[in-house]
Amino acid sequence: MSGIDELLAVMAMLRDPQGGCPWDREQDFRSLVSHTLEEAYEVADAIEQGDMAELRAELGDLLFQVVFYAQIAKEQGLFDFDMVASSIVDKLKRRHPHVFGDVEIADAHAQTQAWEQYKTQERADKAKQLGKAESALDGVSLALPALVRAEKLQRRAARTGFDWDHWQGVVDKVREELDELSEACETAPMSIQVEEELGDLLFSVVNLSRHLGMGAEGALRGANLKFQRRFQSMESLCRQQGTALDKLGPDQREALWQQVKRAENGDDTPINA
Repeated sequence: MSGIDELLAVMAMLRDPQGGCPWDREQDFRSLVSHTLEEAYEVADAIEQGDMAELRAELGDLLFQVVFYAQIAKEQGLFDFDMVASSIVDKLKRRHPHVFGDVEIADAHAQTQAWEQYKTQERADKAKQLGKAESALDGVSLALPALVRAEKLQRRAARTGFDWDHWQGVVDKVREELDELSEACETAPMSIQVEEELGDLLFSVVNLSRHLGMGAEGALRGANLKFQRRFQSMESLCRQQGTALDKLGPDQREALWQQVKRAENGDDTPINA
């Protein structure tokens, strides 16, 4: 028995109405969503950490989620795992005619363009089947992380020509949105208007990252890791000095933060606050 066949058999046993696991039997499509998202992030974390043993394990956990959904669908007479696998095989063949057909693609850039054309046509066909007006923004999932969704919306809009010609224009827009946020904070603090202006600012920052050729999600993940590293270094320095971070005054904390930043650049000279 292959690994995937054994996994499918184990999944069926877990869902068995008689001898299965009570927790597994209670799950449905909606209840699994949070677990699926968590497993996907754990895959990303294993890659970020460069831990290939952990990546192997996390990919197994993520695959289990797919099998779980397929088992529930099979029980409801909707589809099964083989149909899921067949659908992605068909899609990959359809979107790679240069591999499985006689279309010629010059390079990776041309393939990316062709891929987007295939997806655009598929979205148009789907909209027609549903009797809906086609939109360039069709198919951008609401469930995506906000930063990722903002970038995808901007990329789709850009294909219609709705975009800045240069990153400098986006920088100016970021400044404009920051000014509007500051004004809203002064005139209507803790209001819906402030939240809207903050959202506009974040959207513009994502747009800037796109124009700079950098993913906002990846950039923010890097900033998170950098902050964590520096903050924990501050805590370590405090322990060495026999104190705690929350016992320091604002000037002392700022001095310690600057010391940690200097140390990262090879300058270990302490800063006395």
